[in-house]
Amino acid sequence: MTRITVSFLGTTASIPTKYRNHAAIYLTYQSENEHCFLWDCGEGTQRQIFLAGLNFMRLDHIFITHWHADHFAGLFGLLETMSLEKRKKPLYLYGPEASKFFEVLAELGYSSKGFAVNPIDVPFDSKEKTILLEDEEYQIVSVPVNHGIPAVAYAFIEKDRVKIDKKKAASLGLPKKGPIYKKLKRNGEIIYKGKKILLKDVSFIERGKKVVYSGDTRPCASLVSIAKDADLLIHECTYFDNDFDERNHSSIEDIVKIAKETKAKQIVLTHISRRYQSIKELQKIVEKVAGDELKGKIKIAKDFMTLKIE
Repeated sequence: MTRITVSFLGTTASIPTKYRNHAAIYLTYQSENEHCFLWDCGEGTQRQIFLAGLNFMRLDHIFITHWHADHFAGLFGLLETMSLEKRKKPLYLYGPEASKFFEVLAELGYSSKGFAVNPIDVPFDSKEKTILLEDEEYQIVSVPVNHGIPAVAYAFIEKDRVKIDKKKAASLGLPKKGPIYKKLKRNGEIIYKGKKILLKDVSFIERGKKVVYSGDTRPCASLVSIAKDADLLIHECTYFDNDFDERNHSSIEDIVKIAKETKAKQIVLTHISRRYQSIKELQKIVEKVAGDELKGKIKIAKDFMTLKIE
């Protein structure tokens, strides 16, 4: 069994509040091995990592959605701390125009790092998705979004897995467990007690899990496309009323429409404007706008909230 754990380290928009830090999401994928990723790194992220009991030294890949300060200002301190902790492994930093902005960060101060930081420029000017990182079990992809500046959304997509149907296997006389199943999955067939058994006869496909993070964006087709049938869509919702200036963000009315289009199993709203102080009041607004069709599917994020997908 595999598991994805999503830890919200910061959930505010633009200006931090007493209860909400700047944007950052720590995603852990647990299979036979553990893989840790950071999506955005707002001011104070490294302290939030400490408080959440997570390990910043396990991060090898950091993904920045766009270069507004509330989404990247924590990078400088985090990289410095990694250096002070004697990190040696290279770190990969993804984002639209990542090379350009990391060059500026690298010139700040007099420190020298004992590890390489490799910036990866993420495409932002086409409608196509880009595979940024791929493992035999998962891939992380990006799509451009609409924020008025170069900006992208990210998705962690677990690959579909071949699972053994124990009842079917038992009906053919196969043992309950053992190395025979690794061989069967690898070769697609085996000879067992003189009988040929095909993998397709004793298996089924388990759909991979998917988590999508919008970053900052207005509603756009590229994000809807990548978020189709997601297990979890983390979407910015800066505004919960219609009394705001157009600033290339999304409102609760936008989210409800996106929820219906994507059919995401669960939607968590983050990047909350500081004008809103009460989660209870926000949840009431959500329930009113969402209606019965989406009842219970849309939640408000708060700092240090953790979700598990199994």
